[in-house]
Amino acid sequence: MNPILTIAGSDCSGGAGIQADLKTFMAHGAYGMSVITALTAQNTTGVYAVKPTEPELIGAQLDAVFTDIFPGAVKIGMVADDAAVRVICDRLGRYRARNLVIDTVLVSTSGTALMSQKALCLAQEELFSMASVLTPNLPEAEILSGVRITDGASMQEAATIMYEKYGCAVLCKGGHLTASADDLLYDGRQFHWMRSGRIDNPNTHGTGCTLSSAIACHLADGMAIPQAVQKAKEYITGAIAAGLDLGNGNGPLNHIFLNKS
Repeated sequence: MNPILTIAGSDCSGGAGIQADLKTFMAHGAYGMSVITALTAQNTTGVYAVKPTEPELIGAQLDAVFTDIFPGAVKIGMVADDAAVRVICDRLGRYRARNLVIDTVLVSTSGTALMSQKALCLAQEELFSMASVLTPNLPEAEILSGVRITDGASMQEAATIMYEKYGCAVLCKGGHLTASADDLLYDGRQFHWMRSGRIDNPNTHGTGCTLSSAIACHLADGMAIPQAVQKAKEYITGAIAAGLDLGNGNGPLNHIFLNKS
């Protein structure tokens, strides 16, 4: 059983963040561990409060994990402020963390900013270059690349710019496309299109968290990045298609659909 670490914020409603990550790890037969970077009050209708974890406590959590159960992969989600980015970079470098998947959580689906501008600048300078894979959605990819994304060609341009900036594979997630949900992976050698039609289900809370966590699981299993992303894409498609319907807003996924009899 591979131990996998998530470094992210807590979602008390269970659909995203740490909770979605741990569910995904379990669905893939992995042993989940967590470092909580923030407490949030949120549910399917929005984010109502955010309290970042003190950087000293983030560092202590990372020390506790890495000195005892070394993770085979690390997924990073919400990191609210620059102090948190700084301590995470320090510990990941100190412990030589491997198979790092970064989900660039900048803004919640409901529009709440989840990362300060100062934290984003520092992440671009120091954190993103440590990643094996970066997984921005299209609005995030536009911010990180400076490219207005309207079609496949502009997705490829944005992915190329981000790869050249950060030196890691980039997965541009196509969930914001209108005609499809095609994702694009660029690994510095070639473009890999992960094709998928749109699923008629508005309940997609936590899809980014879930996808990046599934990629981390497959990387820990020893898969190459394109294969890990493809398998994770198949999993997230199935979790959306399972049609779980909870809450009054943008509901969560069925993370354990594979275990249904």
